[in-house]
Amino acid sequence: MAALSGGAPWRTGWLPALRLARRSSKAVTRHWKAMHLQRQKLMAVTEYLPPRPPGPERCLRPPQQPRQEDNGYARLLRRQVEEVFRDSRMVAVCQYNAMPGEDVVLLRHYLRKHNIEVKFVLNEIVRPVLSQSRYRNLLPLFVGRNILLVSPETKAKEMLRVLKGVPQVNLLGACIDDTILSRQGVENFAKLPPLEASQGQTLGALALLPSQTCSLLQRGAAHLTALLDQHIQQLRDGAGQGGAPTGPEPPQSPGTP
Repeated sequence: MAALSGGAPWRTGWLPALRLARRSSKAVTRHWKAMHLQRQKLMAVTEYLPPRPPGPERCLRPPQQPRQEDNGYARLLRRQVEEVFRDSRMVAVCQYNAMPGEDVVLLRHYLRKHNIEVKFVLNEIVRPVLSQSRYRNLLPLFVGRNILLVSPETKAKEMLRVLKGVPQVNLLGACIDDTILSRQGVENFAKLPPLEASQGQTLGALALLPSQTCSLLQRGAAHLTALLDQHIQQLRDGAGQGGAPTGPEPPQSPGTP
């Protein structure tokens, strides 16, 4: 015992004052997993964003940009577009798709036979001109790459016949005799007879009404003349047979017996 008391504490059976006891617990089976991409998008879209307080007026007002002056070439192109719309009776707006150069040359050749010119224009040049003119309703047509088919005459039928064989050029609308028409309107206009024939039909219709009125006014006099001629003929036939002409008896006065 003395040996034990004089020895090291771990040899004497010493126990610590605090002992940690491990309890049985479940194993961790669920680990952190990243959120699905669609759910992340949904959470980002549905996240509440408080409205920002309005800033001072000097911050909201956009800065004034310096005015860009047009060069002389742009003014020249705008002047040419104005002359085209002023001097041409037919201006057709077409959508132009990429096509070989040989096909473009053939298209120009076939249209030039009917006195129709092809003009390539830029939307940056045409839109400012149309916005300040009476043709502003044509502005929605100038969106992509367009060309103008210009003619001093109304050759709508010939133009449609040529464009029928060129699928790369699609007719969008036209301005014919200061009247804006859609594609269907241009096709209906092409089906109309020539101007000379329409004028002749109009003159015939206008001349028919006075002639009918004149014949109606002369019908009574002609009928009366025919009745008188028939009565005279009957009197002559009665005189030729030797009898006294039968006629209406003269009226008698009241004092005659």
